Amino acid sequence: MADQPSNASGHRARLRQRLFEGGGKALLDHELVEYLLALAIPRRDTKDQAKALIARYGGIGPLLEADPETLRKEDLTDGMVGALMIAKATAQRLLETRMEERPVLSSWDALGDYLQAAMAHSPVEEVRVLFLNAKNMLLANEAMWRGSVDEASVHVREVISRAIQLGATAIIIVHNHPSGDPSPSQQDIRLTKDLIEAGRHMKITVHDHVIVGSQGRSSMKALGLI
Repeated sequence: MADQPSNASGHRARLRQRLFEGGGKALLDHELVEYLLALAIPRRDTKDQAKALIARYGGIGPLLEADPETLRKEDLTDGMVGALMIAKATAQRLLETRMEERPVLSSWDALGDYLQAAMAHSPVEEVRVLFLNAKNMLLANEAMWRGSVDEASVHVREVISRAIQLGATAIIIVHNHPSGDPSPSQQDIRLTKDLIEAGRHMKITVHDHVIVGSQGRSSMKALGLI
């Protein structure tokens, strides 16, 4: 056991060199997690622990989506939990910056990547609304409610009221399907149609309703549902 820190340090140095030379794609998912955990406990071999976490959660996405209390139950220190959380926050911040200062509709791929990273692996259904100005610049990106999209009339009032407060002229609805399948449900379609009708009276355009899941994402506009 005496040489474990040295072995772990050498292995980690090799991971770091692969990262420097090949970028993030040069490391496997469990190696990324291993490196993150090692930032909190630099003298411990974290390879097996990283592999176990990836296997238990079904991938790096669901793992990074886990809340702090859930992660603490995995016998992770606060430092290790923090390392995982900061990785997720940093990735989301990077993707957010790709949408800033540009019309949302002209940076659709960047928007899709951000939404996929932010919402696809969440175990709870969440509905977000992107509020846009007349130039389709992002005014606000807000989580409006968590749970199903039932009770559409209640949600429509919330969304339209918030759009008026912000002075938005257009919106994009986004939500995730925890099942992983991004196909629109009948409730999704009904909510979208109700929003389009309510927005029309207030001169607020619904550009799209995007659904994300671990299996991909779908656009109601692209599907011809708007």
